[in-house]
Amino acid sequence: MKINFNSQFLLFALLLSAGLQACKQKSTKFSADNDAKSGKATFVADASFSPILDQELYIYSSQNPNAKINVLYKTENEAVNDLLNDSVRVAILSRELTADERAVITKRTLSVESVRFAIDAIALIVNTASNDTSITVGQLKKLLTGQGDLNRTIVFDNPNSSLVRYLKDFTGSKGFTQKNIYALKSNKEVLKYVSEHPDALGITGFSWLNDPDKDYAGYVEKVKVVSVRDESNKQYPDTYFKPSQESLVLKQYPLSRGLYVINCTSKVGLGMGFAKFLGSQPGQRIILKSGLLPDSIPTREISLKNKF
Repeated sequence: MKINFNSQFLLFALLLSAGLQACKQKSTKFSADNDAKSGKATFVADASFSPILDQELYIYSSQNPNAKINVLYKTENEAVNDLLNDSVRVAILSRELTADERAVITKRTLSVESVRFAIDAIALIVNTASNDTSITVGQLKKLLTGQGDLNRTIVFDNPNSSLVRYLKDFTGSKGFTQKNIYALKSNKEVLKYVSEHPDALGITGFSWLNDPDKDYAGYVEKVKVVSVRDESNKQYPDTYFKPSQESLVLKQYPLSRGLYVINCTSKVGLGMGFAKFLGSQPGQRIILKSGLLPDSIPTREISLKNKF
């Protein structure tokens, strides 16, 4: 009987220890030992925006050397799933969360803070040897829905990317199954493919074309951006525009999307600190320099000296 009691007590102690350990792991999964400028945190981000986010993180880290942020670059679908599964609590996406997605997070007694910090353009690119220089929104929709030239190869980054989701919304299509439309693996592969195929039309984020890294700068040199005309634009129905900060701020270029930081930490930490930095003057200047449109145009101070 004594042996049985000891066995039961040992089993109870083991279960209690395991339970306490599980609670401890759950409570320390997201470290509370960080503030807006120091500590460690893991974010997830849409891989489409790695060029601009790498620049932002570099400056933020140099200004806050005690802040250690690890960013996981994934497709939009994967990034949202990580947020909903509570694997991470900060995400950088090209859309806000839906009502259903917000409900999943708020059920955990967490808040959802969404801040737009930039506007990106969807760029259409062709080989420099191509004679194509312009396209209308109507023509683009026909190409994407199989009503255009089926001999024209169209390539984009990834079937689960934010770009594909954008194009589905843009065309009202559930998917792209035409034999001349291909999903590659990344924006770099899109640039490489178009640089090597004169008949291809590539669709990519505008940030990939501005100040490219050395590993794909050679591809960018061999492609050119196509001008787009939106026939439904009441103010500019007959004018073609290329993506630029000017055409974005004046709403002339029709293919654009916002960039958002989604913070679900519900506390003052690195998530809030980085979101604040993105919207600050230094963060917005990085956006401005990249060629994208800042959510708020940074001001410049000009010193005037009176001469007597």
